[in-house]
Amino acid sequence: MVLHKKTVSCVALFLLLLVISSNYVLYHSSFGLHSLPGDFNGVVVGSIIDLSLVAPLLFLAWQRKFSLKYFIVLMATGLIAARFIIPSEYFASFQSVMWLGVGIEGLLILFELSLLFMLVKNVPPILRRIRSSSLPFLFSFSRAVNEKFPKQPFIHVLCSEMLMFYYAFGTWKKQPSTEGNTFTLYKRSSFITFQIMIIHAIVIETLGLHWLLHNTSTILSIVLLILNIYSIVFFIGDIQGLRLNPLRVEDDCICISFGLAKRMEISFKDIEEIVEDTHILQQKIPNTTIEFIARDFEKVYPDLLLILKSPIEATLFMGIKKKYQQVAIRVDDPHVFKKIVKERLEKAQRDELI
Repeated sequence: MVLHKKTVSCVALFLLLLVISSNYVLYHSSFGLHSLPGDFNGVVVGSIIDLSLVAPLLFLAWQRKFSLKYFIVLMATGLIAARFIIPSEYFASFQSVMWLGVGIEGLLILFELSLLFMLVKNVPPILRRIRSSSLPFLFSFSRAVNEKFPKQPFIHVLCSEMLMFYYAFGTWKKQPSTEGNTFTLYKRSSFITFQIMIIHAIVIETLGLHWLLHNTSTILSIVLLILNIYSIVFFIGDIQGLRLNPLRVEDDCICISFGLAKRMEISFKDIEEIVEDTHILQQKIPNTTIEFIARDFEKVYPDLLLILKSPIEATLFMGIKKKYQQVAIRVDDPHVFKKIVKERLEKAQRDELI
């Protein structure tokens, strides 16, 4: 089943690239221009359908994320993209199509702005909810936002970006928790060193590539500069998020995060089994398992595997939600961690029997 889904995604991505590239080549190569018939309106209509209908459907199939709102956004984007792919002399009779796409995008932007206004309006109660929570800020903030906006992906993406900037620029005076029920995930590896190396590489690549492209394509150099700056901010925030949010074992749950990339709350009542068998832990981890493992150049394995009674939702990059059946964990003090987890799990199982 997993192989089938991957195959469908790969085929959809190949067809998506084929549709976009073939339409571009048709209007921007001597071979394509010579292939155009005298009455080119039919060809232009076909290209508009490709970019506004076929391409969005293939993109959704590649992402395996089907949503009417998402499809409308992609369709409007395709209508706008058609104006840039199809030369103006061929597109002159279809200008209204582009403005239709602009109008749809405008309405969606107004809708998103209204959601942003709602978020700003709800900031005071969200802050009160965060202050009253005993959970780490990364978890209390997400929980407070989810309570107020449970089905608003745009708000979750925006809040994810806010967390990134907060940890990148607003946490340098903070110190990691050293309580007995907290466990770090990265000290047995060179993960943070590896992240810093990536930041250095991006800085060097930014300086060299920006200087190289600035004289040939100013727009492309600016776009790459913005993307690289964003990447640097993300890596800095991710390092701070990893340092300041160690795994935390509460009386009733485990709060675990790996920087800003993923986080999860696991109630002990939802744990079916703890796997410690080395042979099992060293096997290939299936796609239904989420990993909280600091990886660098060496191959490492989890200290334990939590088998859940039913899939539990985790929050990933950009606020994306996904459910997992198993949780693989590697901590810096595995013996103490296993002892505490087993004690809390046994207590939760006794409470269920009472």
